[in-house]
Amino acid sequence: MAEFTHFNEEGRAKMVDVSDKPETARTALAHSSITVSKEIYEKITNEEMKKGDVLAVAQVAAVMAAKRTWEIIPMCHPIPLTGINVTFSWESDNDQYTLQIQATVKTKGQTGVEMEALTAASVCALTVYDMCKAVDKGMVIGPTYLMEKSGGKNGDFRRLDRI
Repeated sequence: MAEFTHFNEEGRAKMVDVSDKPETARTALAHSSITVSKEIYEKITNEEMKKGDVLAVAQVAAVMAAKRTWEIIPMCHPIPLTGINVTFSWESDNDQYTLQIQATVKTKGQTGVEMEALTAASVCALTVYDMCKAVDKGMVIGPTYLMEKSGGKNGDFRRLDRI
């Protein structure tokens, strides 16, 4: 049976000790999405939401979330992030519009940034929901998933399918 790295000798949760791991360049790319009505799509793209520029606020929220991931995910290490980028694109199907969110996070460190990228993408979608919920609470968030990561002892990962 494989040894679980996040449990101590007593079977209780612990943060993994990475002090002996070498520093390497690490990158993670995560995806999330939020599907909105035509009305919300038009208000976002025409910058007519009463709370302000939805995508600008969501982008800043994503950056802040990546930087603070270690404070909300119990076993995450506080790590110095060297880069965070969030990009958006729209897809439409009938009167449903889906905002595609991609968050890229980079570091040079002893542990990866997958959780930071996933947190950034998730919080980005949640912020869009928060800023638009007065218009329509029927928005749908997700799926959220890791698209790719590089660096570290486990090597590179790239999702071949798009969920």
